Amino acid sequence: MRIQLQFLILLACLWAGNVHAQTYSLLIKGGHVIDPKNGINGVMDVAINADTIAKVAKSIPEKQARQVVQAKGMYVTPGLIDIHTHNFFGTEKGRYLSNSFDALPPDGFTFRVGVTTIVDAGCAGWKTFPTFKDQTIDHSQTRVLALLNIVGEGMRGGAYEQNTQDMDAKMTASVARQYRQYVVGIKVAHYIGAEWTPVDRAVEAGKIANIPVMVDFGSSTPPLPIEELFMKHLRPGDIFTHCFARLGSREPIVDLTTNQVKPFVWEAQKKGIIFDVGYGGISFSYAQSIPALKSGFFPNTISTDIHTASMNHSMKDMLNVMSKFLNMGMDLPSVIKASTWASAQAIKREELGHLSQGAVADVAVFSMREGDFGFFDYTGYKINGKYKMECELTVRAGKVVYDLNGIAVQAESGSGQSTTKH
Repeated sequence: MRIQLQFLILLACLWAGNVHAQTYSLLIKGGHVIDPKNGINGVMDVAINADTIAKVAKSIPEKQARQVVQAKGMYVTPGLIDIHTHNFFGTEKGRYLSNSFDALPPDGFTFRVGVTTIVDAGCAGWKTFPTFKDQTIDHSQTRVLALLNIVGEGMRGGAYEQNTQDMDAKMTASVARQYRQYVVGIKVAHYIGAEWTPVDRAVEAGKIANIPVMVDFGSSTPPLPIEELFMKHLRPGDIFTHCFARLGSREPIVDLTTNQVKPFVWEAQKKGIIFDVGYGGISFSYAQSIPALKSGFFPNTISTDIHTASMNHSMKDMLNVMSKFLNMGMDLPSVIKASTWASAQAIKREELGHLSQGAVADVAVFSMREGDFGFFDYTGYKINGKYKMECELTVRAGKVVYDLNGIAVQAESGSGQSTTKH
C-alpha cells in the first residue's frame, strides 16, 4: 500500500512538473521575425499563451509549449491589416457594395493570406451600419472594423452616392461614436461633382468623432486639384487612398510630363497625409508606382480594395499586392510595416499590428518563393519578379485559423496518425 501511494505521489509530481514546464499554448520556433514597431528583424521564437503574445526571444525551449510550429526558413510577422476592403456581403440586387453580391464575406479571403484585421471602406453609412454589424461583423472570425460612409445609404452606387442631402456629418459622427468599438474612420468616395461638399462633410464628421477620413477622391471633369485637397481640406492623419491611380478623371501624384512626384505631394506626406495603395480594379498603375518608388516615395500603407471584381483581376489579394511592391524595390521590412504597424497607426488602433508582450496573438507566417513571376496592372503592363510571398500559417487571437502545409499538425506519439491541435 505504501509503495502504491509513493508511486502515485511520484506520478502526480511528474504531471505537475510537466504542466508547469508547458508555460505556452503555442510556440512558433526559428522563424525570421519582422516586427517593425519593436525594431525586430531576425531569427526569433514567438511564444503565445491563450490569445496573447507571451514572449519573443532568441531561444525558447520547446518543452515549455504544448504545441510547436517549426518556422525555420520562414518569415513571422504580426497579422496583416488591410485598411481598404469591401465586406458588406448580402443578397440584395442593384446595391453595388452595400449588402450585395459584389462584396465579400471576410473569413474566406483573409486568413489564407495572413490577414487578421480588415477595415471595410465605406460600404455602410449611418443608416445601414447596424445591418452590416449584424450580418458581417458579428459572424466573422476576422477582426472587422469599418470606415463609415458619409453617405447615409452607404456605397449603394448610382444616384445614392451623388446625393449631398444624404451626407449628414452629425448623424455620421453620432453613429461612429455609438459604435466606436468598430468604426475607425469616415469614408468619402465616388462623387463626380466639382464641389468639395462630400470631403468637407466627411472631415466635419471626422472632427466631431475624432477619427480620420479616407478619401477616394472624385472623378470630376476637369479633376479637382489634389494640392487643394491635401493643403486646404484634409488634416494630418487623413488618408488618401488609390494613391497610384492613373485615371483621366483624377489628378495623379506623379507628373505625366516629368515622371516625377509632384513637389506638393512630398509636402503633403510630410504634413501627415497618409498615402494608401487601395489597389482595387483600376486604381493602381505601374506608370505611377514605379517612378514614385524609384524616387523614394513609398506608400504609408498597403491595402487591397478587395471585392469580387478586383480579386479576379490584377489585384488578387493582399500578398500579391505586397509582392508587387517588394519586386518594385521596396524592402521587405518596409512592406511589412506598411501592412501591419503603419496601418494600425493610421486607424488609431495601436494595440494591433505588433508582437509586443501582452498584445493580442495575431500572427502570420510566410514563405518567400523564388522564381520567375509575372505581375501585371489593369492596363496590361507587366513586370517580372523574383519573389512571391505565400502564407503558410495564420494565427488569430492565439488560434491557428489557416495552415497551408500542416506545419501546425503534430503526430500522435506511437500511433502513426496525425491530429490537428487547433
